[in-house]
Amino acid sequence: MMKYKIADRELSVPLIGTWSWGGGMNGSRMVFGQSFSEDQLQAVFSKAYESGFVFWDTAEVYGMGRSEEILGRMITGKNVMISTKHFPNKRYKNGECRRAIEKSLERLRIPNIDLYWLHSPQNIKENMTELAECLKDGLIKSIGLSNGSVDDILIASKVLEENGTQLSAIQNHYSLLSFEREQAMLELCKKKDIIFFGYMLLEQGALSGHYDKDHTFELFSSRGLVFGKSKFVKIDKLIAYERQLAKKYGVDCSQIPIAWGISKGVVPIVGINKPHHADSLAAGTELSLTKDEITELERLALASGVKCRGAWEIH
Repeated sequence: MMKYKIADRELSVPLIGTWSWGGGMNGSRMVFGQSFSEDQLQAVFSKAYESGFVFWDTAEVYGMGRSEEILGRMITGKNVMISTKHFPNKRYKNGECRRAIEKSLERLRIPNIDLYWLHSPQNIKENMTELAECLKDGLIKSIGLSNGSVDDILIASKVLEENGTQLSAIQNHYSLLSFEREQAMLELCKKKDIIFFGYMLLEQGALSGHYDKDHTFELFSSRGLVFGKSKFVKIDKLIAYERQLAKKYGVDCSQIPIAWGISKGVVPIVGINKPHHADSLAAGTELSLTKDEITELERLALASGVKCRGAWEIH
């Protein structure tokens, strides 16, 4: 099993994402076309925690703080690690990172944050300088950059090194339908010993094997609008091959893209919103695909012609 270190603690893949937790703007119903009660999410958290998943990822914009609030109530007294993010203003405002951190700490009910991200590469020099100060003050334990480019990494790394610390991690979109544009980024991360966390390996469910051209996303959801039936038709052969591999290895189909990501040296961030998702994830953490299977997955993905990019991705 792949292992990595954050804030001097050794962890195993994956990082559990909570994008689909909480309602309102950027919440579960708007993005995913469905919503979940706090009781349902408590069952999810409990099952995942019992299965050994202790590193949880959230953000101030997930449900506009609601995701952090829900997670905060669940982690009290638990031996967990937390990753959360600040989405910066286009125009830098002095102290904005510190204020965002303090609000997240309040919602999460914790004294400090294990891994804190700049959610978008805006005003990198100013924001990274401020985050370095927050790290020195003990509000956060490590610093990451999300949705950045190679140049953004180099700038962030230089600023943090000048302030006596380092860039610990990158969090970018990484899936079979987006991996080509991240190759240079992944190589740089390996060279500089920066952990590459990949989100949307399942493309919000499109690559999970639970949807296809005959079973598409909820129409009135952002994922349904972005990934319609025509795209499912194009990736039909890829989904069929994923299902073939899942049957061969005796795992849920959703574990195939995750195992592929791990094979590339990526730490997956996997969102879960049902207890059985934790069971599937636990069963698939030891899965290793062969070199030929990895090559075939990539060939089918590229042949589909489908390339996914979030509207928020600016590089």
